[in-house]
Amino acid sequence: MSGAALTLVIGNRNYASWSLRAWLVLAMTGAPFQEVRIPLHEPDTAQRIRRYSPAGKVPVLIDGEVTVWESLAICEYLAERFPQAGLWPHEPTARAVARAAAHEMHAGFAALRRELPMNVRAERRGIEPGEAAQADITRVLELWAQLRERFGAHGPFLFGRFSIADAMYAPVVLRFRTYGVDAGRVDSSGARYCAAVLALAPMQRWIADACAETERIAAFER
Repeated sequence: MSGAALTLVIGNRNYASWSLRAWLVLAMTGAPFQEVRIPLHEPDTAQRIRRYSPAGKVPVLIDGEVTVWESLAICEYLAERFPQAGLWPHEPTARAVARAAAHEMHAGFAALRRELPMNVRAERRGIEPGEAAQADITRVLELWAQLRERFGAHGPFLFGRFSIADAMYAPVVLRFRTYGVDAGRVDSSGARYCAAVLALAPMQRWIADACAETERIAAFER
């Protein structure tokens, strides 16, 4: 394994939810890393990203001769690269459920993602999600409550201590913050969970940097 610093290629912090997932996991390992930020939806975006990955999407993790170009694959790679970080629960049942929850986020909740796009610096109150997005919100809240009740006795996160599952849902926490979902839908347990995610030092850093960005992407600003 190369001794060179890890490099993570990301998009705009304000909008790039998949970049946040990989970035948060990497930040939580405590390992030093370099960062390349490529603003999305610019004329040269695809060309710039392809310098790092032919897939043409962010995030991309580069570790010496290893290039990993998909968010959940990056998270899995980091879990193996930094076993001391405990990025998956140690107990086999909890670990299996954590992976299932992470993959459910990875493959689902399309209506929620489409109707409530991530926009960290915005405040979008009064938007009424459609039926499918409402169903996604209900499922997320039910899942959080079930995981917290079953596995969360030893910490504030879904499986007690921070795991990749929390990183997968971190952009949802930010969406709930932007669109005021917590005001009417999130019970006290869910609110405490959201507060714990937002209080993470790397999350605070991501939010501050996102709010300092100046790029505007119309599709995310409606």
